[in-house]
Amino acid sequence: EATLSATERKQAVLQVAFRYLDTYRELLQEEGERSNSFPKRESRKKQVRPLFRHFRRIDACLQPREAFRGSDEIFCRVYTPDHSYVTIRSRLSCRVGEILALVKEKLQYSEDQPVLPGNLVLVAVTSAGEKAVFRPSDEAVFTTLGVNTHLFACEPSELDSLLPLPEEIHWTPGDSKLHDMSAEEVANQLVVFDWELFSCVHEVEFVCYVFHGEQSRWRPLNLELVLQRCSEVQHWVATEILQCQSLPKRIQLLRKFIKIAALCKQQQDLLSFLAVVLGLDNPAVSRLRLTWEGLPGKFRKQFQLFESIADPSRNHKSYRDVITSLRPPLIPFTPLLLKDLTFLHESCKTFHGDLVNFEKMHKVAEMVRIIRRYRSSQLAMDTETSPSHLQTKAYVRQLQVIDNQNLLFDMSCKLEPKDT
Repeated sequence: EATLSATERKQAVLQVAFRYLDTYRELLQEEGERSNSFPKRESRKKQVRPLFRHFRRIDACLQPREAFRGSDEIFCRVYTPDHSYVTIRSRLSCRVGEILALVKEKLQYSEDQPVLPGNLVLVAVTSAGEKAVFRPSDEAVFTTLGVNTHLFACEPSELDSLLPLPEEIHWTPGDSKLHDMSAEEVANQLVVFDWELFSCVHEVEFVCYVFHGEQSRWRPLNLELVLQRCSEVQHWVATEILQCQSLPKRIQLLRKFIKIAALCKQQQDLLSFLAVVLGLDNPAVSRLRLTWEGLPGKFRKQFQLFESIADPSRNHKSYRDVITSLRPPLIPFTPLLLKDLTFLHESCKTFHGDLVNFEKMHKVAEMVRIIRRYRSSQLAMDTETSPSHLQTKAYVRQLQVIDNQNLLFDMSCKLEPKDT
């Protein structure tokens, strides 16, 4: 190395720098504008994609999931207080102020808007009616939305009048589509979709999610969607059972969900496995005494075993024993990964004076290596294209759920009143 000339040393440094930029280009291009300063590859054609859950397009949901980047352009609906909406085209990392400017421009040309909008604020409204007002400087708010949370644009004086969409307040009982689908097919589709979502999450996103309090530079967009999916599956289980009016059919659904959980566990998808178990443990479902009493003993024992794996006692020992025994590829229960990272981050200081706590950095790096190991081999993806297969695939990727716990409990009490 000592014999290298100054020019050769500079060339070696540039090669390392360019290799780094080439590897992490997508993370470094926070908004896309900086891409001009990086060595370029042949750019792929830009596509505008509907945001997760905001549209019910079958053709879009059947496509394999791709990682979202802040520079990606998406379509999203923004509602007004009267529940009409405008569809905007925006970058995923767009600031709230820019979103409001797009909404205002649309409303100015709307025939249904006789009065020009004034000073608007952007609000997230949940199905339970809870509201969160965003600041104009907030970025990438789309992926932070809950399962049935929608964006509203209104004047500050209209905040109190904002209500959830009617379809999220009222529910109609009916037979579940699950009755016509096999547990094996549903479980397979859950596993494939979870793998696509988990594969989209860059390892850096896990660290950014936890270190966000220290002004982390990158928003963990894809990780936020995985967490949303976990919540979605839990509420899907409760929704399907509580919408079923017939007791025998409800018992059948209970059996099917336990079987789906078993198949997800068998295929090493611990995300959907635990999400289904937690969904069955929802108070609105667990209180259905007549439904659970109709379950055969074999299924009750199996579910008790699953509950023991989900037991958080002794720092989730049962779950950790299970995941330690598995070989890749596997899909971990992502919320617990984040809990471990958060504990590590908050229990140790990153800096001691002017010194970096490298012991903490090594532990974080070890957890990142564990996540990498989970994906060190590829999951076998399905290629079947029969109509029934595609129907199940579309159903699993666009779950219709009720995430309002009060509404779920009311539905439960109507099925089996408290005095029964």
